[in-house]
Amino acid sequence: MSHVAQSKGRAGFITGFLFAPLALYLTFVIWPYVQTFGYSFTNWTGQSPTFDFVGLDNYATLLNDEVFRGALWHNLLLLVFVPVITILLALFFAFMVNAGGRSGAGGVRGVGGSRFYKVVYFFPQVLSLAILAVLFGAIYRSDEGGLLNGFLVKVGLISPQHPVEWLNEPNFVLWCLLFVVVWHGVGFYLVLFSAAMQSVPRDIYEAALLDGAGRAQTFFKVTLPLLWDSVQTSAVYLGIAAMDMFVLVSTMTSGQFGGGPDHHSEVMATVLMRNFLYFGKSGYACAMGVVMLVLTMILSVITLRATRRERIEF
Repeated sequence: MSHVAQSKGRAGFITGFLFAPLALYLTFVIWPYVQTFGYSFTNWTGQSPTFDFVGLDNYATLLNDEVFRGALWHNLLLLVFVPVITILLALFFAFMVNAGGRSGAGGVRGVGGSRFYKVVYFFPQVLSLAILAVLFGAIYRSDEGGLLNGFLVKVGLISPQHPVEWLNEPNFVLWCLLFVVVWHGVGFYLVLFSAAMQSVPRDIYEAALLDGAGRAQTFFKVTLPLLWDSVQTSAVYLGIAAMDMFVLVSTMTSGQFGGGPDHHSEVMATVLMRNFLYFGKSGYACAMGVVMLVLTMILSVITLRATRRERIEF
């Protein structure tokens, strides 16, 4: 009986300990999702407390919304390029600062000045997205005063009378935003991969070098397989970031809540906010939010399953 009473007491303690966090999570996280899903079937304007049930009309309208479909395509492009470029650069830099130097008396080591490089690469991560928007707004300025245009004028690639409209050029604007996201994220994932590499025994790298493996072979045959769990997790987080992009697009591009020129930098989040706050189509915006949620969950599951491999232990 004492054992049963002890088990009940432990269960009661655990239940009581978890009740408050679970209640807060259900109230402030799960319930807003449920409300959004419910509002997506209505014509709610966001201002009026009354609204009518419209069924699947909002979702049917989404299928014929060219702006939203264009924004979805831009998000999918970012979903491919942001994780791939960021992870490849972060892996390369992490490998160089941890094991890129040649083996010597001290064993495998990073390139010279690797500690300094880690600080330099991580520095963009300490800047907020608002500061990044101001910083790169100055870099992409559409006159000779912009850093990028000023450099191109100095080297003679463009004339001062015809500067490049980086954020107003339909063929450039999305890639300019992509560069900002990659520049901001590489440092964080470099530190993440560096921490994972430091847990790998140096004997493994030394054995590979003794067998005559070069840097490229060591990277692809040793480093990448041992860091695959970290790469997999990073791909999911970067994919979620690529599905958002609201702050940079809304602050760096033209138009109401960004998206210019002529919707060439539009993402789903900017279309959602414009409909919610500017056009008063809150129910329609909620339908967009549900689509974004479902797509993000599906893509996360696909990424985890597509990158699943047998765990390598050392």
